[in-house]
Amino acid sequence: MKAARIYAEKDVRVEDVELKEVGAKDVKVEVAWTGICGSDLHAYAHFIGIPTEEHPLSKKQAPLTLGHEFSGTVTEVGSNVTSLKVGDRVCIEPNLRCGKCKECREGNYHLCRYSNAGFIGLADDGGFAEYCVLDEQYCHKIPDNMTLEQAALVEPTAVTYRGVAVAGVKPGDAVLVTGAGPIGLLTVLNARAAGASKIFVSDVSKERLALADSFGFVKTLNPMEDDVVGEIMKATDGNGVDVALECAGVQPTFNTCLEAIKRTGTVCVVAIFGKNPEIDAFQCTTKEAKIKFSLAYANIYDRVIHLIASGQVPAEKIVTNKIKLHNIVEEGFELLLNDKSQSKILVSAK
Repeated sequence: MKAARIYAEKDVRVEDVELKEVGAKDVKVEVAWTGICGSDLHAYAHFIGIPTEEHPLSKKQAPLTLGHEFSGTVTEVGSNVTSLKVGDRVCIEPNLRCGKCKECREGNYHLCRYSNAGFIGLADDGGFAEYCVLDEQYCHKIPDNMTLEQAALVEPTAVTYRGVAVAGVKPGDAVLVTGAGPIGLLTVLNARAAGASKIFVSDVSKERLALADSFGFVKTLNPMEDDVVGEIMKATDGNGVDVALECAGVQPTFNTCLEAIKRTGTVCVVAIFGKNPEIDAFQCTTKEAKIKFSLAYANIYDRVIHLIASGQVPAEKIVTNKIKLHNIVEEGFELLLNDKSQSKILVSAK
């Protein structure tokens, strides 16, 4: 079968590979759609997040098949599979977990100490391929009223659903989201679904802000042109937002979040920072600010599936392009690195 394999920095090859055999607890999924994530871009551009030594759970290392945001149809099941059958349509919950460590036993399998934030499609063979064989525990059946395109968006939506939940967004809250990339835009949609009454989005990309504007309920701000904190204070009677969700991962936006929250407000970091941010401890103290961090997701996939399928979180609005697997480097990775008008690109193996 064809698969997009990463060998090194900026070295992704679409090539023929042999698919592993279906084990007793495995299912074989014919992949329909796979989203390109920011983590995939980091892997492609800087070879970040790819094991160069054998991963303790997957037993894999580079080269391996990328892609962790994917959906498809079950075409084969192992002898001990009980939750799925041939023909079921599924989306994948790709965070690797051992199931035995303290964190896994307590239900916090996204913090599995042996996985170390490893994912199918980053630390194991993933969805940028025609097929994927994986343990049934990673597959969730989707309802009839959900498309396979929507199902490929469950994973990033789950990231942002958890971020909004960890931040404690409540009905009536004013919320700032810094960064209008795919994660930022999905955070906006989840904050709205959680009941936020005022949502501000800041980004330096006019194209991405235009996409946020199209939602119809967002106040967009460009720090290159607008006084972001000043505008927020005007709109909130000088109080600031209840919650700021950091989805850009750079120092200036982290500072904006801290400045924009009300006294006793919350900053929740959803982005992965390439460089550790500095924290103004005095400002945090005088505001009694709460700073939280959110990683991936656990025990929420069913809820996220139904939020998307019901239209409460219209995740499909962030999709800006659909491409074929054989064009993934030029029309996928390179386009996303160089064209900030793009948001979420979905890849089809067919």
